[in-house]
Amino acid sequence: MKSYLTIALLVLSNIFMTFAWYGHLKFQHVRFFQKTGLLGVILASWLIAFLEYCLMVPANRMGYKENGGAFSLVQLKVIQEVITLLVFTVFTLVLFKNEAIKWNHYLGFVLLVLAVYFIRK
Repeated sequence: MKSYLTIALLVLSNIFMTFAWYGHLKFQHVRFFQKTGLLGVILASWLIAFLEYCLMVPANRMGYKENGGAFSLVQLKVIQEVITLLVFTVFTLVLFKNEAIKWNHYLGFVLLVLAVYFIRK
């Protein structure tokens, strides 16, 4: 059960982080982002990233083998990277319809998923 909760927290944290890193690119037309300038966008991103850390840190602590979890440190990192790519792909396809994801991107994602499989073995 800890494994599933760890992965769920990692997914949620990555959703927040993707919005912290890239959300301002989509929402540039929002008055807040237009009036505050770069400093305001950075502060808004930091606030969103704070929420990401509030989920990421417990996920890593709970999921780490030394704390009774199911994953080694390397496994946690690779799982997190694959989740990041999956969340980013969905984010891009939904919010940035002008961005194309090509066959080589998908191939790279498949190779990363295979990396999770082999590292988990």
